[in-house]
Amino acid sequence: MAKQREIGKAGWGRSLFAGIVGFVYFFPVLWIILTAFKTRTDALEIPPKFLFSPTLDNFRSVFFRASISSDSSQATNFILYFFNSIFIAGTAVLLALIIGTLAAYAFSRHPLRGNDTYLFIILTTRMMPPIVVIIPIFLMFRLTGLAGSYWGIILLYTAFNIPFSVWLVKSFFDELNPEIEDAARMDGSTDWRVFFGMCIPQIYAGLAATFVFGMILTWNEFLFALLLTGVETRTVPVAMARTLGGEVGVDYGLLAAIVTLFLIPIFFVTFLLQNQLLRGVTFGTVKK
Repeated sequence: MAKQREIGKAGWGRSLFAGIVGFVYFFPVLWIILTAFKTRTDALEIPPKFLFSPTLDNFRSVFFRASISSDSSQATNFILYFFNSIFIAGTAVLLALIIGTLAAYAFSRHPLRGNDTYLFIILTTRMMPPIVVIIPIFLMFRLTGLAGSYWGIILLYTAFNIPFSVWLVKSFFDELNPEIEDAARMDGSTDWRVFFGMCIPQIYAGLAATFVFGMILTWNEFLFALLLTGVETRTVPVAMARTLGGEVGVDYGLLAAIVTLFLIPIFFVTFLLQNQLLRGVTFGTVKK
């Protein structure tokens, strides 16, 4: 009994420590959410106010701004910007995941001579900072007429996400037993049936983890979106940066409201895939 009590105390201690660490990491996000419900005066209070009267004016200002010439309000383009972010990021990550999964299976099951060299070359394209390649990409977009178009930025994001998808998905394929696949082929299954019927169902968690990580990286991308999108294809990070200016300073309540709305899709996707995500990041670490 004494030993069980000691184990119980140790468990409570670890849980308390984990809770404190989690709260410290989550506090900036919590503060942004709280600021989104504050008036401009409350947001600038020193010391900061934790108790205040919440308001939805900041969220209304995201989609409707007051007209200078009258008491009416004018619609903003943030609904379009949110749609652009969801459409561009979702399409690019999905395309990268499909192409990367096919390539990862080929690298895992049909390695070429110098396989590691090819994989390293693929990885180097993701290691380069975006600022290094922005000038040639900008010139290429202007020459090809892709500047300001949906498919231009989608193809660019797809190209930058493929190396990440190939490396991550390949690690999941490497954990599968190829002898089972060989046995299925001996029973008459085709390569495509083995791939879609046996391999893919076993790495659903890995595909979910790859999709979430790729979505987060693409969702927050700013430099390419700033220089290569137009007025109709602008994403939320670019539109968010444009709210920082103004003659009366930064409206932190409005900015916090945009950030709060911007976080919702990522929270939703992560929550929806949380079981697969947890299994994906721990895939292969526990040996049966």
